[in-house]
Amino acid sequence: MTSDNPMTSGDMTSGNPRIVWFNGSLLAEDQVRISPFDHGWLVGDAVFETLTIVRGMPFAARRHLERLNRSAEPLGIAVPDTGTLREAMISVATANGLREGRLRITVSSGTGPLGSDRGTGPPTVTVAAGEQTPWPLTTAVATVDWTINERGPLAGLKTVSYGANVRALASAKAVGAGEAVLANTRGMLCEGTGSNVFLVHQGRLITPSLASGCLAGITRQLVMELTGATEQDVPIGMLASAGEAFLTSTTRDVQGIHAVDGHPMAPAPGPITIAAAQAFAELKAGNLDP
Repeated sequence: MTSDNPMTSGDMTSGNPRIVWFNGSLLAEDQVRISPFDHGWLVGDAVFETLTIVRGMPFAARRHLERLNRSAEPLGIAVPDTGTLREAMISVATANGLREGRLRITVSSGTGPLGSDRGTGPPTVTVAAGEQTPWPLTTAVATVDWTINERGPLAGLKTVSYGANVRALASAKAVGAGEAVLANTRGMLCEGTGSNVFLVHQGRLITPSLASGCLAGITRQLVMELTGATEQDVPIGMLASAGEAFLTSTTRDVQGIHAVDGHPMAPAPGPITIAAAQAFAELKAGNLDP
């Protein structure tokens, strides 16, 4: 097996510098200057959202911006109003000539001291865009020994503190998998490093509950609405014995799982996975802000 994590292009199709939105202005990436004292850089004190660009527009913007605020509010990070961020995303997609691709909104608490205490200045806000290579139809996953702390202060928040995710994904790639899947501290199936997990259990399509500590994925939410999937917490070991399983994320949409820890799953994608993927593709084709 080989790793299937697609890379995004850093050059765009024209080869010109990428254009980003930085604190209210459109700038070439080499003109952006983020302070070395910014707390997003120093201590990971920042939240973010990734969206796809579909036909030149951000997909599911309302849901993503609502989640951005849900992540920022408990941390006390000020987020620009949704109208400003919508305009910023469209401007960045247009400036970079992207009809299809991905967007990234990042909001940090701004500059601060060299420690965990915050400063009193305004937040730092960036909106960037890039190309997105489609994911393969299916992927292999590997479970890892590290866990998600479902009772931690960042549980369920989409912050930039992704060091643990980076290490877990590298571990999965080292054994030929495309994604790592983690349990929570109780040994229950939780999430991937950048994805939610669905599986067919006793003939029903289920996904871990938010109480498991997993992120409230936007694609997860939409797939649940489209398919009638329900939340149910199960031990992580049940993933390998599922009838079929798939991952969801903003950039993956619905991606089948064909192996867990080297053990094949068949069929992959299975009929329930195919139906979920088709329903999501139809939604995306007809409604940019569901």
